[in-house]
Amino acid sequence: LESFHGRQLRLSPHVLGHSKAQVGRVVAELVGAAKAQGLQPGPLALSLRGDFVCVGSAYEQHKVRSPDGFDILVPLRLPPRLAPQPRCAEGAGGAFLCGLRATGLEGPAGFCLELRGRSHLSSGLVLRWFQGHLQRCLGAVRYRLRERCRISLSACPGHLPVLRILPRSDYVCCHISMAVRLIPAIPLGDALYLTALPPDGPQGSEALWGLNTSRQEQRLLGWLKERAPAASCHLKCLQILKGLRDLRGQGLEEPLGSQWGRVLSSYVLKTALFSLLLQGPLEAWDERFLVERLEDLVLYLRDCLRKQVLMHFFLGNASVPEAVPLPRFLKEAAPVNLLAAFDGATLDLVAFQLISTWIQAPHVIRMYSSPRYLPPVPTP
Repeated sequence: LESFHGRQLRLSPHVLGHSKAQVGRVVAELVGAAKAQGLQPGPLALSLRGDFVCVGSAYEQHKVRSPDGFDILVPLRLPPRLAPQPRCAEGAGGAFLCGLRATGLEGPAGFCLELRGRSHLSSGLVLRWFQGHLQRCLGAVRYRLRERCRISLSACPGHLPVLRILPRSDYVCCHISMAVRLIPAIPLGDALYLTALPPDGPQGSEALWGLNTSRQEQRLLGWLKERAPAASCHLKCLQILKGLRDLRGQGLEEPLGSQWGRVLSSYVLKTALFSLLLQGPLEAWDERFLVERLEDLVLYLRDCLRKQVLMHFFLGNASVPEAVPLPRFLKEAAPVNLLAAFDGATLDLVAFQLISTWIQAPHVIRMYSSPRYLPPVPTP
């Protein structure tokens, strides 16, 4: 496991730091240009707020394999006197509907869907507008950055736009093609955002949004780092489990192959880790107990899958440490089961394969780390 982590999963902090800095500069240029182009929106129009939020594993110290993929939230500004009213969508595994409260004017009709006689902001319609808006701004940004890097924007219908960056640099370590997912986000206040769901989300995702709690997760990770041993292995456990999941997924047949990564998403794995960390003494997560803690995490996930229950860590969870302040919206929200969108048969199959993968971990690492099974390099 140590060799697998060191050779295939661990990233160079130097290279990752260069990549994050390059991404920050390019995204700042693009978002600034997109905001400037929409400085005088109509009373029913959307616009960009002008900032962006770095989220995900690259900014939480548990990214694996290569520093070539990043997630960036791009906050949007709703029309004046219009406020979002989110509510949880039943049976959608933590997805939300975004109702709108208007004062003195109607909602932005071009971006809304009618559900049960009420107007809701559509993530699908907002995503299509967002893609087109960024595409229109790309030319000027590409010209300004032509000596620093080559950039392009992939904006397939129904998918999050992906900004591709190929730096022009004298440093060999910086010649890495990077893909940046740009995620339109509706600010809720208190560092909470509704985000457009990916295309493989729950059925009817045209009206559904995800809830992003990255700021709260980063605060919790910081709180854990202060109290865990200096050589804590909790993030390494998460990286190894993500690596084993990715390798095992290479050899699974359909339909389980496509469900495997959705059930064991990185967010589900991180939620399970958070829950397990708060159950026992943090001293038990010292580096020398890596295998024991990793097995505990696998068995905890197995039990959750069999019971078909893994609760969202922040929504309605009274066990979050008081030292990690939570917005009122999270404290008062109803608890949400992240596995509610999957049927029992699928969860049982995933639980069986998860235990099998752990028992056969050395074989899985040797078998699926060969060039035959590694995922193909994406075409620029």
